[in-house]
Amino acid sequence: MKYKCIIFDCDGVLVDSESISNSTLVSMAKEIGVSIPLDFAMTHFLGKSLQFCFDYIENLAPQKLPKTFEEEFRERTFEAFKTQMQPIPGVHELLSKINIPIAVASNGPAEKIRLNLTTTKLIDRFEGNIFSAYDINSWKPNPELYLHAAKSMGFAVEECLVIEDSLAGVQAAQAGGFDVYTYVNKHTEKLFKDINVPQFNTMYQLEKLIFID
Repeated sequence: MKYKCIIFDCDGVLVDSESISNSTLVSMAKEIGVSIPLDFAMTHFLGKSLQFCFDYIENLAPQKLPKTFEEEFRERTFEAFKTQMQPIPGVHELLSKINIPIAVASNGPAEKIRLNLTTTKLIDRFEGNIFSAYDINSWKPNPELYLHAAKSMGFAVEECLVIEDSLAGVQAAQAGGFDVYTYVNKHTEKLFKDINVPQFNTMYQLEKLIFID
């Protein structure tokens, strides 16, 4: 393996949270008169900041979003995460074979990252190496979060590999000069059709990519 550190995105890479978050957004949008297909949300909200999603919904709504919209979204998703959250299949097995430092860098707030990793029993692997965009007020596709994570871990950019599943995340990694592999599923395969980065759709495939390199 040529890398000394691997930095993982969280949602959709380590934990299967995207369907919960997007289903909640679609449901709450419908309650204020905005109809958004779940497939559309799964594709176009992937990896975007929550503010981007709220702005998109508000632009289609007949009125401004309620002041409590974000608070209610947080409450609904956090409760769902506690009971419905699952790790991405094969991720425990993959992490058990990696013997170099690893970190997680996510657009989500730290409390959400910690909740999701705790619920899926992944927290022990990432304790102390959790980086949130909210901590530095810079969100993907800006590269600052990955640069901050690498620097905090004590590694140069060229020593790190980033694992992503969103176009915004891949753009952030590339803008920072990182090598990046992307997890592709049925919702995102079209987005990455013309993106020249190594792709995988199972953790077994990712394992082969990591250890071949």
